[in-house]
Amino acid sequence: MSFASNVRAELCRQPISRPCCAVAESYGVLLYANTCSESLLRIVTESRDFAQRLPQLFRKAFSVSFDEQPERADQGGKLIFQITDPKKIRTVYEAFDLSPGESLSLHINLGVLEEECCRISFLRGAFLAGGSVTDPEKRYHLELSTSHIMVSGEAYALLLELGFSPKDTVRGGARILYFKQSDAIEDFLTLIGAPVCAMQIMEAKVEKDLRNEVNRRVNCDTANLTKAVDAAQEQLTVIRRLEERGALEKLPEKLRVSSFLPVAFERQSGACVIGHSRFARQETGEHLSPSCSGLQRMIGKGSRIGAGGKIPRDMDRRAIDLRDLKIREKQ
Repeated sequence: MSFASNVRAELCRQPISRPCCAVAESYGVLLYANTCSESLLRIVTESRDFAQRLPQLFRKAFSVSFDEQPERADQGGKLIFQITDPKKIRTVYEAFDLSPGESLSLHINLGVLEEECCRISFLRGAFLAGGSVTDPEKRYHLELSTSHIMVSGEAYALLLELGFSPKDTVRGGARILYFKQSDAIEDFLTLIGAPVCAMQIMEAKVEKDLRNEVNRRVNCDTANLTKAVDAAQEQLTVIRRLEERGALEKLPEKLRVSSFLPVAFERQSGACVIGHSRFARQETGEHLSPSCSGLQRMIGKGSRIGAGGKIPRDMDRRAIDLRDLKIREKQ
């Protein structure tokens, strides 16, 4: 079953207790249904749970039955419910304080929805008949669709009174009220009677955020490791070039000592990688002289020499002015 089917199944498990709430829910169903006119009431659905609930709902609200309905609520395809008897249609209209000559699609009679429980029931019926919600594993989207412009506008005002801020649009001649924020969708589903599905959205959001955080950390660690390996490989290549040219013995003592070690500097972790051993910055200072940062400067200078440059005269065996050494960094 899809997530939207699960939501409808949970909503249909809500008991039909108070007659006023049954009328309000039926009101939402009819205003968001396929056809609602003075000559025909027609509801089309593919939800088996909603198909089982409809006959009970109309008997509770209006004490009427459908003139046409599927023989079995669990049969496949679209399920169609119709009322064509003028007396039954009049009974339905009168429950909304309207007459059959007055178009039901023009507006919502808020007098029928005075109680908060009735407003919630109305929204439940609207979602059952004309609502949809996407799988939270993919994206966050819930909408209510109706062909009646005034109904959509008044439903918008009703949602505002209940603390929601939906967006509205027009699609294929239908007026759409929709939510794209996960928090708003969770609150709406909880309000109309689907808290379990609302909790599933919360869980999907937490899992998605956790997965994204893990991916970011893995990508960051991989990038850092790649940079460290590339830098070490580059410096090893420089040392080999210096050795092939016989230039190692001409280097100052400190630079010559450091050149015999495959040293790479990891800026992100603040550590030196020496061969297959890893030392913290403080620990490295106990094993080597100069410091880790000094080694990096020297290796940078050695990189320029290994690339074909000459050994400067000021690089004697007695003193090295590290401030004059330019670091060649691989971007």
